[in-house]
Amino acid sequence: MITKLTLAIGALLTLTGVVAYGATGAASMTALIPSAVGVLLLIAGGLAANPKLHRHAIHGALVVALLGALGSLMNVVKVGQLFDGTATRPAAIWASLAMFVLSVIYLAFGISSFISARRARQA
Repeated sequence: MITKLTLAIGALLTLTGVVAYGATGAASMTALIPSAVGVLLLIAGGLAANPKLHRHAIHGALVVALLGALGSLMNVVKVGQLFDGTATRPAAIWASLAMFVLSVIYLAFGISSFISARRARQA
């Protein structure tokens, strides 16, 4: 299940970056950061299909998701500016918010998956 979730979150992040890049009129390459995180998750998800690489690939994907969540915080803290109309780069804030939410959801499910796997091995 975690492999499919890795691929799904990777695809959503890749799409988020492409949409953000288009929304900015292709003016800023940084709008593609969610896509970079998404592509790394897609690669990890592909590697995780191999049972010998599964654990390492998912660990790597979780590290990428953690870095993505932490990296997006700089713009996520500006979410209030979206609602009061003072945001200078609203597309960046929306893309960062999407990356943060998707990354945190993935981290929660990934950590839960590893806890369940450990408990199953011990039983």
